[in-house]
Amino acid sequence: MSTTICQVTGFIVSSLGVAGCIVSTAMDMWSTQDLYDNPVTAVFQYQGLWRSCVRQSSGFTECRPYFTILGLPAMFQAVRALMIVGIVLGILGLLVCIFALKCIRIGNMEDSAKANMTLTSGIMFIVAGLCAITGVSVFANMLVTNFWMSTANMYQGLQNVQNRYTFGSALFVGWVAGGLALVGGIMMCLACRGLIPEESRYKAVSYNASGRNISYKTGPYKVGSGYEPETKTRKGAGYEEAARSEDGRRSYPSKYDYV
Repeated sequence: MSTTICQVTGFIVSSLGVAGCIVSTAMDMWSTQDLYDNPVTAVFQYQGLWRSCVRQSSGFTECRPYFTILGLPAMFQAVRALMIVGIVLGILGLLVCIFALKCIRIGNMEDSAKANMTLTSGIMFIVAGLCAITGVSVFANMLVTNFWMSTANMYQGLQNVQNRYTFGSALFVGWVAGGLALVGGIMMCLACRGLIPEESRYKAVSYNASGRNISYKTGPYKVGSGYEPETKTRKGAGYEEAARSEDGRRSYPSKYDYV
C-alpha cells in the first residue's frame, strides 16, 4: 500500500512540476525593470524568453517578439534549450508513468515491467527538474551580472539613463517547478524498489520415506541375444500370484499347474 501511495504522490508532484515548467517558459516576466530609483514611471518594461513587452501607465501593453535567433546572447539561447529539454523529458516521463502506475492494470503486465517503467519515468523527472533549475539559475546569474554592471556605469557617470532589470515572477515559478519535478522523480525511484518482486529463495529439505522399509533383492538374470520373440504373459483362471519363499526368492508356477 505504501508503494502505491508513494508512486501516486510522485506522479502528482511531478505533474505539477512539469506544468510549472511549461507555465514558466511561456511567461513574459523573466526580467522586470527595476523601479528602486524611479518608482513613478510612465513606462514599465519586462522581458521573457520569447518577447519583450512595454506597459504604459494607461494600462496599454505592447509586446514585440524576438525576430532573431543568432542575434541573441549564447547564454540566453542556452536557457531556452534547457527549458525546452526539461519540458520534453517531463512530458515523456508523464506518459511512461501513467502506464507504470500500480493501480492501473494493462493486459498481463508484470510488476517487474512496471518497476522498470517507474524507474525510467523517475529518472526523466529528475533530469527535467535539473534542466529547469539550471536554466532559471543561468538566467538569474545573467541578470545579477548585468544589474551590477549597469549600477557601476550609472555611478561612474558613463551613462545618464540606464535601465536595470531584476528578477521576474517567472524565475520563482521555474525554481519551484524544477524542485517539484526533482522531488517527484526521487519519489518515483523510491517506489520502484517496492515494485520489484522479491527473489524466492529455496532451501534444501530432506525428506524421509515413511512407511515400511521395503528391501529389494535381485535375482539371476538371463542374458538373451536380443532376437528372441517377446513372450506375452497372460492371466488365466488358474494363474495365481507367486508367493515368496522363506529365503526371499520368488517361486514361479510350472506348466503342470495349468492342467
